[in-house]
Amino acid sequence: MALPQPAGEPHAAFQRWAEEQGVQINGVEPASIPGRGMGMVATRDIHENEVVLTVPRSTILSIENIPSTFREPFQEGIPLQGLMAAYLIHGDRELLQKYDLWRAVWPSRADLEDELPVLWPEKLRRANDISGILIPPAASGQWNTLSKRHSSDESRYQQLLPQQERRLRESWEKVLAAFPETDWELFSYYWLIINTRSFYYVPPGESPPEDWNEALALVPFADYFNHVDGAKCKVWFDEERYYFLTLKKYEKGEEVYMNYGPHSNDFLLVEYGFFLDTNASDAVYLDDIIFNDLTSSEVEDLKNEGYYGEYRVTEIGPCYRTEVAASMKHMPRRSWRKYVRGEGPGPDERHVNRTIAGWIAAYTKEAGVALEKLHEMLRAEQDESVKRKGERLVRRWEQIRRLCEEAASKLDS
Repeated sequence: MALPQPAGEPHAAFQRWAEEQGVQINGVEPASIPGRGMGMVATRDIHENEVVLTVPRSTILSIENIPSTFREPFQEGIPLQGLMAAYLIHGDRELLQKYDLWRAVWPSRADLEDELPVLWPEKLRRANDISGILIPPAASGQWNTLSKRHSSDESRYQQLLPQQERRLRESWEKVLAAFPETDWELFSYYWLIINTRSFYYVPPGESPPEDWNEALALVPFADYFNHVDGAKCKVWFDEERYYFLTLKKYEKGEEVYMNYGPHSNDFLLVEYGFFLDTNASDAVYLDDIIFNDLTSSEVEDLKNEGYYGEYRVTEIGPCYRTEVAASMKHMPRRSWRKYVRGEGPGPDERHVNRTIAGWIAAYTKEAGVALEKLHEMLRAEQDESVKRKGERLVRRWEQIRRLCEEAASKLDS
């Protein structure tokens, strides 16, 4: 395994600036991680329960730092990401100058085009007659093997790419209304920088918004931390600072991680441009398959009883919501309602497992078809950049197939 390499002078200059601004760095520094870009490594042995970084509120870029005079020309309801991206383009140059050394170490647009599916070529992102559908359904909302009659309301972990595209387009349209000369490539670059590098943040005295996309801030130096599922860490903020504490030991030279949240690999790919080889939070969602197997009346009952959608399967098996949906196939409707309300017995577990196994088999079939199409595309593709992206999708689909097989084996046992 290749060792982390020195980050280089632009990153060293940014670190000096950060420390001058009051960022307190305790035992970590940025480094180049071979094959994975930048990350944070330990400069000494780090003990449990050590705060390795604190960042003063005065240095972060949030809604608080955008002058009210800049916000005035915008239509009511402009998304926060759109406003922040517009500010980085059109804000007062003297006010923005303080961030120059920080912006100099951000990924380039070419980096984002290589990593983020929203910027990938149409042949990878959209269904077409030649290659079919190559991006997994949770991300794309599309299937090769399923004609959807009914689709659940969009959730945080399904139809990820269409949701992201819509949020980006809505922000762009509102920014154009205020600044018609805004360049699309520059705006989408900054919008995606904010999307991939921001932290959850609510200004002091304000209530958290319903949409977590409206509670964001860019936090200098903290954005070097990479993610692993289950990283032992704690992150919080108060009226003065952001704090980053590690709950485990690290040896000098070891990469130090934070946890972005319990996200599936499809979510990580669409939102951040990477996915993990090992991810206990990875999952597939059976919503489209299940709704295709139920009547409109059954779907309505699931809504009424609070079990509509979010049918999640991990490698250890299906979630309870999936079991509830499957039980509907094996019980009189009145008995089923009593069961989900805790007022009566449930169905035979063996029957429920057989039904869920059939739904998982449908997803496994989709994985097989997508992999065939990807391998066919890769054999014919001449563009090396497209081939690299296709190979990443092959790895993702292979993960999905293994996850389905593991979950199915648990049902058999």
